[in-house]
Formats: sequence, structure tokens, C-alpha cells
Amino acid sequence: MFVATLMTSPAGPEMDPALVSSLRNAWGGGEIAWLAPGRAAEFSLPAMPENRWDVWNDLQKITVDLVVQPTEGRKKKMLLADMDSTMIQQECIDELADMAGVGDHVKAITARAMNGELDFEGALIERVALLKGLPAQVIEQVLEERITLMPGGKTLLATMRGNGAYAVLVSGGFTAFTSTVAAWLGFDENRANTLIVEGEVLAGTVQMPILGRAAKVEALEQVTARLGLSDAEVIAVGDGANDLGMLGRAGTGVALHAKPTVAAQCDVRVNFGDLTSLLYIQGYSTAEFLD
Repeated sequence: MFVATLMTSPAGPEMDPALVSSLRNAWGGGEIAWLAPGRAAEFSLPAMPENRWDVWNDLQKITVDLVVQPTEGRKKKMLLADMDSTMIQQECIDELADMAGVGDHVKAITARAMNGELDFEGALIERVALLKGLPAQVIEQVLEERITLMPGGKTLLATMRGNGAYAVLVSGGFTAFTSTVAAWLGFDENRANTLIVEGEVLAGTVQMPILGRAAKVEALEQVTARLGLSDAEVIAVGDGANDLGMLGRAGTGVALHAKPTVAAQCDVRVNFGDLTSLLYIQGYSTAEFLD
């Protein structure tokens, strides 16, 4: 059995119930369940529809996300999440670079790296070098003044952890940020790169080895082994090319507001909903959300 989930942005127009009914009828689905009135609905299916991606494309034009997946095992026991542009709305290195006066240059490199056009490790080393001499205290200033959480993140963490799941924040960014963001949101642990500080300023270097695409997969392997879980029991979320490894390994890999080249390689794509979409995908209704 399969389940089709339709979702839309909490801030945009509500979904027309007739749209959901029409698709259910066309696909021969079961009874419709509204997980969030006007925002998320699902129905069961006897088989994977052959025209799934054609329908997905049509729904994207009216700002509706569609996910079709097997029903069995959809509620996960572990969350593995990227940080930048996923759990927070910014790229931390871009914000630091802006404070250092090299923001536009670094943002351009970041965009290309996240789109898979540049080697991640080389691009990170190049960008960090441009931060040399920046006062280390700027990190705290960026956290306080520039970093905002992605909508729905706190609810996602509270609900999954309240239902026994383990949560790991894994980032190609920096521990100076992941430690704080993990505490804000309630992650069980976090992994990232470490910026080298000399005296009271950034040295322009990062501790080796660099945590990139392979290290995110290693985090999945190591944590699941420690907890006695399988890959199938993991839901992973990210937006960049360095997330593709973990998104492909996890039982459910969610490309959230992802770069086009990244989304194209993922079966589960959320372009309009917020992080609560990961709960709807697992079958949680708003009545089951925790704060």
C-alpha cells in the first residue's frame, strides 16, 4: 500500500478540498484524511501512480507539494537534519562574510557549492580564508542579530522527540553555530566543522578533516548503529548538494526548498511547506503536534 500526501504553505492560499477529492478519485484512492485543515491531506493508494511526476508538476504550479510513498514504516525513529537554509533561514558563512566585508563574493561561492558546481571542501577552505582576522565575537553577534529559525522546526523536533525519535543536526557549517541552534531546537547531538581561532580572531582556517557530504553519511551510519536502527527508520532533510548522500541513504530523504539540481535527485520534495511538512509526510496530524 501507498499513501499520497498533499501539502501547501501555511502562509499561502488553502488547498481546495475539491482538488484533493479529484486526485483521490482519479487514482482510485481511499478515504481522505485532513492532517491540517486546508493545509495537508492524505489518502491511501493500492499502487504507485504511473503519472505521479506529471501530477506533481501540475500541482507545483498552484503551490501544492505532493509526496507518494509506501505506507509501511513512514513514522521514523531518527531525524538527521542539515542546518544552513534548512533548520535556519540563513547560510552562516555568508553572514560572517558579510560582517567581514566580503559578503557578495562568498555568497556566490556558497551558491555554486550548494548547487554541486564546486568541490565542497575546496570551496569551504576558500571561503573561510576570507574570514581571516574577523573578531571571534562576531559569531555571537551573528547568532543574535542575523540567524532566524526555519518555520516549523521547533514543532518538528518536539513532536518527533516526544514520540521517541532521536535527532541529529549535521552541518557542513561550524560548531560555533550548530551547538547554539541545536540547543534552541532541542537536537540530541550536533556535528559540524570547527573554525580555528587564534587569540581573539578567526585564523582563516578550519580544523581537518572537513565534514562534508561523506561525513553526513558517516553520521547516519554511526548514529543508527549506536541506536540499533536501520537506514529505513531515518528521515533526513537538507537542501544542498552535500546533503544528497544522506538523503539517498535515509528511509525518507526530504529535499526542502532545495537547489533544483538537488531536488531533481530526490523523490520527496517540499518546495512550499515549512518543516512541519516532515510531520505530515510521516502521517502526523496537527492534533498530534507537540510544542
